Amino acid sequence: MTMAERIESVELRIAEACRRSGRNREEIQVIAVTKYVGVETTREALQQGLRHLGENRWQDASEKWHAISGAEERSAEYDVAGKQAIWHFIGSLQTNKVKDVIGKFTYIHSLDRASLAEAIDKRAQQLGIIVPCFIQVNVSGEESKHGLVPEALPNFARQLADYHHIQPVGLMTMAPLDAEAEQARPHFRALRELRDSLNGQALLREPIHGLSMGMSGDFEVAVEEGANWLRLGTVLVGKNG
Repeated sequence: MTMAERIESVELRIAEACRRSGRNREEIQVIAVTKYVGVETTREALQQGLRHLGENRWQDASEKWHAISGAEERSAEYDVAGKQAIWHFIGSLQTNKVKDVIGKFTYIHSLDRASLAEAIDKRAQQLGIIVPCFIQVNVSGEESKHGLVPEALPNFARQLADYHHIQPVGLMTMAPLDAEAEQARPHFRALRELRDSLNGQALLREPIHGLSMGMSGDFEVAVEEGANWLRLGTVLVGKNG
């Protein structure tokens, strides 16, 4: 399939999931995860109308970011052949990589500890920006996954009040990698319930709405459970392009 055909197929599947769950397609953003493809395929994604680009590691993203969004002093949103790229950092972020990532990536999807919040806040203050962040929660409880355990989320949310250059915008989770799509449903539902509980307790400065969940193998179930940010790689842009 061409990328255009893959995008069309994904759009039809999202639309059908929205129909089943009574949701509005306009509520959902698609992040094209480009970690398995090169610069040219990433450019093609932008040319095909995909605006949000997701990367897991700065080492892999660096060449693409510099090729597409230009020199380091430019912002994370830059006009690329008439198209804007909005970068999302969706992998685990080491504190020593914060200086490379903050200011280039508009969104961080993996905020999961106080030391990282402190580093992001410090770097954002130096740059004079506010960084929208998703709090990563390890809903599945797998030891191999990063993220807060659900029980730690309320206290962490309270701590974020001290960081004025971080704007919490939602929660992020990953379902078990070997799970069938339907087996992911309880994990996605649990993340939605955690978000609603946080908002109900008013533990953050402002209510959050974002749910970053759902990947190539389970995004339809994620839509049905309330996802509004989908992280789609191979099903959307392919591999090794």
